[in-house]
Amino acid sequence: MIQRWLDRFCYKHPRFGIPNLMLVVVIGNVLVWLLDQFSQGFSLSSALCFAPYYIIHKGEIWRLLTFIFVPTTSNLFFLAISLYFYYWIGSILERQWGVTKFTVFYLLGVVLNIIAGFLVYLFIPLPVETATMHYVNLSMFFSFATLYGEMQVLLFFVIPVKVKWLAWLDAALFAYDIIYNLVQLPTVGMFALAGIVAPIVAILNYLIFFWDDLMAGLGRVKRQTSHRHSRQTVNFKQATKHAQQTKGYIHKCAVCGKTDTDYPDEEFRYCSKCNGYYCYCSEHIHNHVHIE
Repeated sequence: MIQRWLDRFCYKHPRFGIPNLMLVVVIGNVLVWLLDQFSQGFSLSSALCFAPYYIIHKGEIWRLLTFIFVPTTSNLFFLAISLYFYYWIGSILERQWGVTKFTVFYLLGVVLNIIAGFLVYLFIPLPVETATMHYVNLSMFFSFATLYGEMQVLLFFVIPVKVKWLAWLDAALFAYDIIYNLVQLPTVGMFALAGIVAPIVAILNYLIFFWDDLMAGLGRVKRQTSHRHSRQTVNFKQATKHAQQTKGYIHKCAVCGKTDTDYPDEEFRYCSKCNGYYCYCSEHIHNHVHIE
């Protein structure tokens, strides 16, 4: 239901959005990283990160937005790989969804992170960072894998692998982080709470946009599984296999005895009201006594 409402909103407001949003985010991350590296005795990331204590008590409201541009790692190699990865996925999603829907997706992740960050602050009322965009950026990959699961990419620029398998790996990392922080709760207390809430919030953002699609997919799988294991399907497969092995007919009318071998242009159907797996030709499918 929420997904349909979001689709209607995006359709009615085509001009709402920020073109090349991920390019803006990537450039912001690069600039902040560079300033962190070349500034002496001052960390710009510390001044921009999401810390509710400074927002509430110091009035530093810019942190509600600037934490988007705080790099999640100080290692240049991993930063370059992750930013390229985010930009590539974000650009494809923007082309697929349109500027409006992708902007709503990303901004909703920001808003959910802000709410989660303040909730964590209720348990940890200290001047510490309580939210980052790390998991929201990773959740974009779930969206990408849902749309392009069969696409093949080069892992480490060498190993070919389908996107859907990388998505399962991504999901495993999410689960590991949640479980690890749950285990750490008795030791470090509420300081592990942010590591639990952040992945859950990112998954929630993904589910809001894909819940209807996931439920529809599960429904199709259930129907296909039920059809494959139904009595008629199993009997039909057995009859087909037997006919292929004996090189005989596949369909035979239970009334007149016509077969698809003798009458290749005849249309044969199976009656769902008969108690068993009985085939009939076009003349008798509607003109026979149902077998009880």
